[in-house]
Amino acid sequence: MNAVETKDLTKIYSSAFGKKKIQALVDFNLDVEEGLIFGLLGPNGAGKTTLIKLLLGITFPTAGSAKILEEKISNYKVKKKIGYLPENHKYPPYLKGGEVLQYFGKLTGVTGAELERKTDELLALVKLSQWKKTKVKNYSKGMMQRLGLAQALINDPELIFLDEPTDGVDPIGRKEIRDILLELKSRKKTIFLNSHLLSEVELITDRVGILNKGKLLREGTVRELTEKKEEYKLVIGDNVSGNDLFNNNSFAKISDGSYSVKVADINELNKIIDALRSRSILIKEILPMKSTLEEMFISLINESEKTNV
Repeated sequence: MNAVETKDLTKIYSSAFGKKKIQALVDFNLDVEEGLIFGLLGPNGAGKTTLIKLLLGITFPTAGSAKILEEKISNYKVKKKIGYLPENHKYPPYLKGGEVLQYFGKLTGVTGAELERKTDELLALVKLSQWKKTKVKNYSKGMMQRLGLAQALINDPELIFLDEPTDGVDPIGRKEIRDILLELKSRKKTIFLNSHLLSEVELITDRVGILNKGKLLREGTVRELTEKKEEYKLVIGDNVSGNDLFNNNSFAKISDGSYSVKVADINELNKIIDALRSRSILIKEILPMKSTLEEMFISLINESEKTNV
């Protein structure tokens, strides 16, 4: 089952007096399977927040359609199964941490002993139990992010939307939030997160989408997006001179004993391996070459910008 489905989803904003049209989302098609952590990446103004607002019913599409948990987004009842942490969320400074969760819990219909239990359980999950009776005006940015995450979970949602959940959080805090998200995934929750911290996304997501100027450029697993097609890293023994390899234009030295090799297909790679083994060259390792998610992201965005010029 898909937790999120969109078909040709489009959102066009009109400026004052309707003189200028801004395409925030254009023919957006995406399926997010249930039980995964999905990361949506894109520069500022790419349309990430617009997409979440459309899925949550905060704003309405110009064209196209979408479903959440197999229900049309126009069905308000599905919102009971959703948790949401917006970017730059704020709470009344006079409320205590526990009171924030109880306030939002009541808004979702959770009351009484169940609300008390969930409040304590979630504060423990985000490591804020000792801050339950402290006013949020005294919370650090990292603590506010963790409290916001607890708030998004108060109704025990099946699908959780997180907009920049680790923004402004120190490395230890980011690690703690990652651990929480993995724990939620183990409970079969689906997590849809927007983030500009590509290293964080690379560590935790099952699938990633790259969005720019309202268009989905690519989507897949981190491995699929970062692998360099038909390029491999080859580590060999000390019984060969690198100069011998450079007679073949497909080889390039990375470091001592380590080379990159470009091939047309897997058959050519096997021929190279056979040739090396016929010369009794020890092959220690063969690995697909990868770029970082950040390198792939920058390259894809730059390519998109040139196409749109």
